[in-house]
Amino acid sequence: MGQLRSFWVKLYAIVSYTPKRCRYDPANPPGFSMPLNLLFGFAATFTVANLYYNHPILNILADDFGVTDEQVSVVPTLMQAGYAAGLLFLCPLGDLFKRRAFVLWLVWFTGTVWIGLCLTRNFQVFLFLSFLTALTTVTPQLMLPLVGDLAPAHRRATALSIVVSGLLLGMLIARVLSGVVTQYTTWRDIYWLSFGLQYLILILLWLFMPDYPSTNPGGLNYFKMLWSIVTITIHEPVLVQACLVGFFTSSTFTSFWTTLTFLLSEPPYNYNNLVIGLFALIGVGSMCFGPPYSRFIIDKFVPLFSVILGEFMCITGIAIGTYTGTFTIAGPVIQAFAIDLGLQTSQIANRSAIYAIAPKARNRVNTAYMVSVFCGQLMGTAVGNDLFAKGGWIRSGSASVGFLGAALVICFSRGPWAKGWVGWHGGWSLRRRDLGPKKSDVEKDGEQKGGSLDDDESAREKMADEMAGEPTRGSEVNDEVMTEEKDMKETELSVKPDHKRGADL
Repeated sequence: MGQLRSFWVKLYAIVSYTPKRCRYDPANPPGFSMPLNLLFGFAATFTVANLYYNHPILNILADDFGVTDEQVSVVPTLMQAGYAAGLLFLCPLGDLFKRRAFVLWLVWFTGTVWIGLCLTRNFQVFLFLSFLTALTTVTPQLMLPLVGDLAPAHRRATALSIVVSGLLLGMLIARVLSGVVTQYTTWRDIYWLSFGLQYLILILLWLFMPDYPSTNPGGLNYFKMLWSIVTITIHEPVLVQACLVGFFTSSTFTSFWTTLTFLLSEPPYNYNNLVIGLFALIGVGSMCFGPPYSRFIIDKFVPLFSVILGEFMCITGIAIGTYTGTFTIAGPVIQAFAIDLGLQTSQIANRSAIYAIAPKARNRVNTAYMVSVFCGQLMGTAVGNDLFAKGGWIRSGSASVGFLGAALVICFSRGPWAKGWVGWHGGWSLRRRDLGPKKSDVEKDGEQKGGSLDDDESAREKMADEMAGEPTRGSEVNDEVMTEEKDMKETELSVKPDHKRGADL
């Protein structure tokens, strides 16, 4: 017992230790560099991939464990359920704990428990461990709000696009790697590869991830923190709009990639699993457009503009693929490229918008958004499969066109500068008003308007932070200053002679 306790003490000391170059210095806080951004993107890719390695090899898993196809189909369902639980119950803790230690422990736990998946011969144990590892495979969702904290406003979308590209890349590349590796070896080899990648990510993050302070060092009640997700959502029109658009858009992504396997495995194509898996490489190619697009478009224009562009990319690609895919392979190819590019564009822009809502509650804001996206993915898979079984490729694709139509209606129902829930009050300008190449002009314009833009922004952030359970420091300082000024004025009046005081009055 003493040896076991000593082991855990040493393990805690090792994982929690922060190298000197990564320690936080308030006088010289660590900057956010491109290498660190790429490291977060790499970690996102091969962390989220854990959820998708099993998708193309379910039949092989069924044979190896001696279970039916219906029984083995529970594996991806349980992993999605575990991931949803992690999003809802673990990700909000990013607003409470220090992110470095929290992320490292989650990666360590995932990688260590993953060994059981590589070794077990019992299907029930495999199911339990699949749920458990999916529960802690949420580290990319902790990194995204951190990027929102660290990246400067004029480069936030570009920085986010690298991590979001990593997320989407992981969803696609996992299918390719799993299909190819399993085609020539065994399914356990791809799981061992994932184990090695988890520990590689752990080592790289331990060496290079800076230690950032908690956004709420005073502490928060966990259950009140969970409830604040609801209160923030119902008070923020921007977040509700992003959640609804994300719900409908993500449903088309999973519907397409699920039903595509059925289309390509049947006449007139009759492709094998390896060729079908390689289709994911089309989506990988579209990921390369995310960062430059974010740099030159999303960072310069209002996020809603890019969301609408992304929706039009998706609906155009889906329309072409749906109504030509039954007789030419060009249709699904165009659809795969357009839907991945459009989804990526929409997600990056939505995140850029919602991360400006409540700086001290970005993890909870991200949780609200990701839960809606996840529900959309589940809905897309279920509806897509059902409609394909009843009416084929065209019927399932037509439903996706309808979902994107609904997303566009939501986009156009509220303008980028509107304060309320519906309408385009505040103007039609597409240029971001909080940025610009001529800072002096912006400041001058703000002075002429009485600082209305800054006041509106600070008021909105203050309200969101108060709903999240934290008073803003700015309000405390202002109250202190006003109190001091009042006291000084009263003191001056008290020491002035009567005739002076009367003159002042």
